[in-house]
Parts: sequence; structure tokens; C-alpha cells
Amino acid sequence: MSVAFAGSSTTGPSREAGPLRVMVVDDSVVIRGLISRWIGAEHDMEVAASLRTGLEAVNQIERINPDVAVLDIEMPELDGLSALPQLLAKKRDLVIIMASTLTRRNAEISFKALSLGAADYIPKPESTRETSAADIFHHDLIQKIRHLGARLRRKPALASPPLAPASPAAPIARPPSVARPAAAPASSPAAPHALFSGPVTMRPFSTQTPKVLLIGSSTGGPQALMALVAELGPVIDRYPVLITQHMPPTFTTILAEHLARTSRKPAAEAVDGEQVKPGRIYLAPGGKHMRVMRSGADAAIALDDGPAVNFCKPAVDPLFTSAVDIWHGNILSVILTGMGSDGMRGGKDIVAAGGNVIAQDEASSVVWGMPGAAAHAGICAAILPLNQIGAKVNRLFAGDRS
Repeated sequence: MSVAFAGSSTTGPSREAGPLRVMVVDDSVVIRGLISRWIGAEHDMEVAASLRTGLEAVNQIERINPDVAVLDIEMPELDGLSALPQLLAKKRDLVIIMASTLTRRNAEISFKALSLGAADYIPKPESTRETSAADIFHHDLIQKIRHLGARLRRKPALASPPLAPASPAAPIARPPSVARPAAAPASSPAAPHALFSGPVTMRPFSTQTPKVLLIGSSTGGPQALMALVAELGPVIDRYPVLITQHMPPTFTTILAEHLARTSRKPAAEAVDGEQVKPGRIYLAPGGKHMRVMRSGADAAIALDDGPAVNFCKPAVDPLFTSAVDIWHGNILSVILTGMGSDGMRGGKDIVAAGGNVIAQDEASSVVWGMPGAAAHAGICAAILPLNQIGAKVNRLFAGDRS
């Protein structure tokens, strides 16, 4: 699966100012109305059109000229997957977010859409009458529109922040526990990169030898994970690899299958209580946090059905923090593209114990939220383009500390 972003090139004038124009395409009048009301309530976005079929979207895309399209998968006349390449052919910089219900078929189609140029996907709740499910859908959709739309407006040659020279690693105090942050408003008006400013201070790599690889990712993560695991054969053969990707049930089942095919190594959703062994990729199942616990002399998976952390379930922080109690400072963690700051607090715990954190750089990230938070927290020993992370991980596990 290629690591392409639909908004990487343009065919028309860029929209540098004004609200993001969003085209909603769904054959359900209820869903169209719901999404349109949510978008209309935001100060930085507006509904450019509300359409019933993919065919209407293709025929009207040039007239509407939206920045973002929320595209349903199952529609009459022309379904979302068929409409996707036609929309991008007419407007190459269009940010397309696929929307689908949680079925295996739709999960497979969503993965296919990512490979065809969709920027992201979002699962629709089974029923909008269920308040919690509708609230999560509302929050996630608005944030995806805002963050992915912001990337569209960034300068094409934007580089990662300047890096301050590495200095001797100062200890980071590890808190007794990682506190769950207070929930932010569902439609926070903050700019996607408002918290990131100034140079990034790098830490030297720890001298401790890693015994486990932990990876956290979110928006843009499936594509990034495919590219990364394809290069990690030597590491996977000798060490366990544990991954938390922000993703709902069913979707993680499909992702595990893709990871197994891409890496040519055993990969599956983690099972509560199973031992963690070298030679395998363990993926946090959608809807549950994945932690690790001590089981005799070994490590074992512990699945947690508790509340969302950082608006996510599974979340990266529970995995990172729990791993410190098992492997102490012998941990290498990688934080890939994604919205929010999940992984940063757990990354602090890893660094405090003597482990290392690598973050994906801004230029190669679909959204530089999670890796950006880690970078600006001063916990990263390296901030690298996606296509350089695999080689660096292999060298670190082979004994390189530079």
C-alpha cells in the first residue's frame, strides 16, 4: 500500500484563507443532515454541497470546488469507491474522507480507498440515536476535516521544525501513573498546530539495547505501518513488535491481515493473556486498550475495556507506559503520523526509564499531531522521514547507538 496523500499536488488555485469548503456525499438524508449541521456549527468550515450519490459528486465537483469531501461507500448509481478516482482525476488536491458502517466488507473497501488516494476513513455509528456513538463520530469527523484540511493549505515544501543540537540527556521524572487528560470540547477551535512552535530539542540515543519495538499511529497510520513493517524483517524475527493504531473493531482485523501479508511475518490482533514472543506482530484490537503485564518470567498481553484515553480506544499511552514495567529501558518506541498527542506521555515514561523514542517527521506525516507532540516534548532521539525509520530501527536493534 503506497504512502500517498491525496492533497500532495494541485490542479487549481489553492485556498489560503476562508473556511474549509466541505462536500457531503451520502444517500442517507439523516446522515447528510447530521453532518451538515455539525459542519455548519464550526467557524472554520462550511457545507459546500450536500449530495445523495457519487455520480452527483463527480458531475458537480468542478462547480462546487470543495476542499474536503466526506464520501459514503454504499450509494446508488455510483458508489464511493468508484467515485473516488473520478473525483481525484478532476480535483487532485481534494481531501477525501471515506465514511462507512463497521462491516468487514466496508473495512476492506476503506483500505482499498486509502491505496487509491483517500486521505482517511471514518466509521459511521450503527445508529445515530446512541448518544455516545454519535458524539464520538461527531468529534472524530470534525477533527479529521480540520486537520486534513489544514494540511491541504500548508506550503508544499514545508519542512520539519529546526532541530536544536543534541545535549546530554537530562533525566525525565517518571510519574507514578499516567493521568488521563481532561476531555477537550468535541469541536475545539484550536488550530491543528497551535501547540507546536519553536525549535525541537533532540536527546542522544540511550545506550541500553532494545528488546521490544513499540509503535503508535493514528491518521495516516495504516499506510505508514505498511511501509514500515515491510522493512523490519530482521527485527521482527528476533524481537516482539507491538502496535497500537487508532482504529475501530473489524478494521483492526483487516489491518492485521494486511500487516501479515506486507511483512511476511505472523501478525494478528492481540489476545488477552497470550504470551508476548519474538517473531510476531501484536496489534491492539479495536475497542480495547492493549497493555502488557508480567506472567511468570514472561510478558503477556492484557486487554483493557476501560474508558477512552486521549479520545481513543485503543490508545498508545497505555501500551507505552505498561511496557516500562516489563522491559524497563530496553524499549524502542516509534510514533507515527496521527492527530492529537497520544503516545507523548507514554513516551516520557519510556525515556525516563532509559529507552528511546523516534518520531516521524512533519513533511512525511499526514498529520503531525502525535509525532509533533513527542518532538516538542523533547523526548525524541530522532525525527525522521517515514522512508528512513525502518533502516534506523534495524541499526538500533543491531547495536548502533548513533
